[in-house]
Amino acid sequence: MSEEYTSIGELAKNLDMSQRTIRYYEEIGLLNSIKRVEGGRRIYTEADLRRLKLIKRLKIMGMTLTEMQELEAMWTYEKSNEKVLKRLLELLGNHLKRLDDRIADLDILRHEILEYKERIQTKIGK
Repeated sequence: MSEEYTSIGELAKNLDMSQRTIRYYEEIGLLNSIKRVEGGRRIYTEADLRRLKLIKRLKIMGMTLTEMQELEAMWTYEKSNEKVLKRLLELLGNHLKRLDDRIADLDILRHEILEYKERIQTKIGK
């Protein structure tokens, strides 16, 4: 195999991702530049590695695969970075709002637990 190509096993290991996950991303259209060699074996390029790193990063930020598919479809149809990036900003803004709401809820919960703990300690005389 040429040095510029990577096998699915190597790619999965480098990304700490299962081979099945990589194949799934290909099946749903998030990774569509896959090349095959004799025998149908998949080979991956540096561009594929960058794409998978982006997918992984977006997942960590809370984006769903459906949202990523929407962005991919926009790019395929529009071929406009500006439109895709504007939509990405909108999606990330929505995720940030939900995260802020969740942090506020957790802060309230933390305060309630501390108050409850103090009441229990008072009852048992500590």
